[in-house]
Amino acid sequence: MSREYIATIPVVIERSSSALSAESGQHVYADPRSKALFDYIQQIAPSEASILIKGETGTGKEMIARQIHQLSTRRHKPFIAVNCGAFSETLVESELFGHEKGAFTGALSANAGWFEAAHGGTIFLDEIGDLSKRIQVKLLRVLQEREVVRLGSRKQIPINVRVLAATNVNLEQAVAADQFREDLYYRLNVVNLEIAPLRERVGDILPLVQHFIDKYSTRLHYGQIKVTSAARQKMLAYSWPGNIRELENVVHHALLICRQQTIDADDIQVSQLQTVKSAQADAALSTAGRSSQELLHHVMEQLFQEQQGQVHRYLEDQLFRTAYKYAQYNQVHTAHLLGLSRNIVRARLIELGELVVSKRTLQDID
Repeated sequence: MSREYIATIPVVIERSSSALSAESGQHVYADPRSKALFDYIQQIAPSEASILIKGETGTGKEMIARQIHQLSTRRHKPFIAVNCGAFSETLVESELFGHEKGAFTGALSANAGWFEAAHGGTIFLDEIGDLSKRIQVKLLRVLQEREVVRLGSRKQIPINVRVLAATNVNLEQAVAADQFREDLYYRLNVVNLEIAPLRERVGDILPLVQHFIDKYSTRLHYGQIKVTSAARQKMLAYSWPGNIRELENVVHHALLICRQQTIDADDIQVSQLQTVKSAQADAALSTAGRSSQELLHHVMEQLFQEQQGQVHRYLEDQLFRTAYKYAQYNQVHTAHLLGLSRNIVRARLIELGELVVSKRTLQDID
């Protein structure tokens, strides 16, 4: 049975004589909810249970995974972190499960995959939701059978790994939308850790700031760095949409531009991305009460300003593309939506590059 624990996470370690740096796998934390999560991690880490770690980008999911590994019986064995979203569909299978010589073009020698490399230890699969359904099937089999078969081989290779997975998307919604296998979800979700964003654990912000100041001032050969009250208030008031990763970058930049080894409010330069998103949200709200005819009229006026002399062609192209996508790329349904014959729709989609056909098919259309 899955055990869920909603917490506001760590990624900081309480500073003490026994606390190690973040690079060594431990965390700096001060917020009570982070402490509660860390206590829970200490309970579940020694087990062999698979763990699904959820949280926004930059919240420290890999750091949590490393902490779990360090507290487990596998701590002296390999810890392998793999970003599942970093590989193409054709490459991810080879990276995870390995391949034999000649398995595909460019496979000049046999290579073990990440699962084999993690044998005896822990493998951390980040962005697990980015895997295709085909790879999900293969991953499920590996988890069930505890063995891998390299690409281009039929030999079964036993493996002994503990699997930790992480995602910043809602896997429950992905399962409901048939984008993620339900059986794989339950296989991974024995223990559920949900890491709250930094804005919900304000008690961690200033300890993290000090941690990053210590880290980068040492590298920059600075002396003691002071942080003004105004700078601290600015950082506490900010929502940190990029979470810990953004905070680290902001502190690093502040150290580069501060004067007299003092970080002031003006040195804290945060992203304007949230301001842009808010403006876009406001624009969306302004259209909420308008009819489709009013919105179309507004869009047409904008196009007349931006696409002078090309409005008709532009609108026609977008009409066919949008209808084709809305019809789930079905030509018959697209033709029905537009009130045109299938041959006309097909010819236009070919012209737009939405369909790739043979010369013979083109002659048939002509």
